[in-house]
Amino acid sequence: MSRIRQERAVRTRETVLRAAAEVFDECGYHAASIRMIMERAQVTQGGMYFHFKSKQEMAEAVLAAQQSFVELPEGQDGLQRLIDTSYHLARELQDNVLFRASVRLAVEQQEFGGRDATAYEEWAELFHHQLLAARTRNELRFAVDEREFATILMASYSGVQLFSEISTGRRDLLEQVAALWRYFLPAVAREEVLTRLRVTPPRPEPAREPMAPAGPVAPAVPPAPLG
Repeated sequence: MSRIRQERAVRTRETVLRAAAEVFDECGYHAASIRMIMERAQVTQGGMYFHFKSKQEMAEAVLAAQQSFVELPEGQDGLQRLIDTSYHLARELQDNVLFRASVRLAVEQQEFGGRDATAYEEWAELFHHQLLAARTRNELRFAVDEREFATILMASYSGVQLFSEISTGRRDLLEQVAALWRYFLPAVAREEVLTRLRVTPPRPEPAREPMAPAGPVAPAVPPAPLG
């Protein structure tokens, strides 16, 4: 296969995968159909089946790529980065259709014969890594078991985001995550560490202003008088 054909195939696969994610996010696995995904992707039946042989294959691909859909925030490993990551994931669930669809499919996977905890285990492992760093930085209470708490945090976070989705469409998810930390942090963080942790949801970054067009700028027109 030539390089141009390979690049076209990669683009087609990405297009189909995104279309599948959008349809799964909107309709759920059961109500989604191959035709809906094909129309959303604007690809031929042959082009779609070249990459995915069934709706189940597409769902499994979206689910398997869950962590690759999210770019985690920068920062020094430890409790603060763990907190920041939890808020970042909350915003991604609100705004990132690929990530949101993969999370929905993780919940609905029994509808397509799935019983795979990998997606949950990967997040627990990521949390565990941050907790190990927190231990090295002397941020955790002595009795905290890093792996056990990583699993509890993952399970609690999953429940919080699911409840927020059902109750408000995740509009209150950041507030729900903040409440989670208000109860968890005093139990796991050393008292002297609590005072220096930022536990409120960070403000979203302001949207960048569009660049001004090149060339001469037309003189400003004075505003019309009111009334």
